[in-house]
Amino acid sequence: MSADHPIDGAPQPSRLRRLSREPLLHFLLMGLALFVVYDQLHPGEETRSESSRIILTQDDFEQMGITWLAQGRPPPTSEQMQSLIELKVREEVLYREALALGLDKGDEIVKRRLAQKMEFLAEGASVNNDPAADTLKLWFKDNQQRFSLPPRVSFRHLYFSPDQRGERSREDAVRVLAQLAGKLGNWEGAVALADPFMDQDYYGNRSADDLAKLFGLNFAQDIAGLKPGAWQGPIESGYGWHLVFIDNLVPARVPTFEEIEPEIKAEWIEDQRLQAKRKAYETMRARYQVVLPEKP
Repeated sequence: MSADHPIDGAPQPSRLRRLSREPLLHFLLMGLALFVVYDQLHPGEETRSESSRIILTQDDFEQMGITWLAQGRPPPTSEQMQSLIELKVREEVLYREALALGLDKGDEIVKRRLAQKMEFLAEGASVNNDPAADTLKLWFKDNQQRFSLPPRVSFRHLYFSPDQRGERSREDAVRVLAQLAGKLGNWEGAVALADPFMDQDYYGNRSADDLAKLFGLNFAQDIAGLKPGAWQGPIESGYGWHLVFIDNLVPARVPTFEEIEPEIKAEWIEDQRLQAKRKAYETMRARYQVVLPEKP
């Protein structure tokens, strides 16, 4: 077979050379290359669909409605709801663009917010919000002092004003105390022996904290050492001097389970929440090694 006659089906060298010089082929190859490069730099809708979609769920709509109503407004109209949707979309768009620019990196506020969210997820994931009564009773038995009620006192008082009596206010209180010996707390003549008080003459069932807020810490501490049934004093407060008659004194006590079951349940849930948060953090903390700077 002569070299001038190629094998059937094989392109002739002269034809290949002619095709390689064809401008149309050059154009097609260049277009294909440009398409490949553009496709790499600009992904198609199919590739971008997930990252560019903003999906609003029913929970999002409910939350928008709750936030709207919480401001004391009537239910939103369709136009107002559309505005809320646009605000939600705007927030999501700005959030994603900020992440794309890395604006979350090194931001202490963002870091703190994410840490708080992580704590919330950790503490809420394993807490049982509906414990059995037996569980609560056993826990209450070991934690009774957390529910101890402070002592409470009911008393009457006579007031001696430094503004009206000057330096004699305490001496006058001592003198009146002698006149009240053997008298009951509700003796009608007692009021006339003292000065008018700006608030009440009788305080019922008050705790030491209540009295500290009303009269000052020293007054609350002094009255705790008095016994019922007689006029006593003088006791100093932030207002002046007082003579006090204790009507009733209820000592500190721990209430029964039945009295405070709802409070026990709330405290138990809070206790479990704190324990869950602590355990979750300890697990996460164990995965990290802290390297401190060397001392100079």
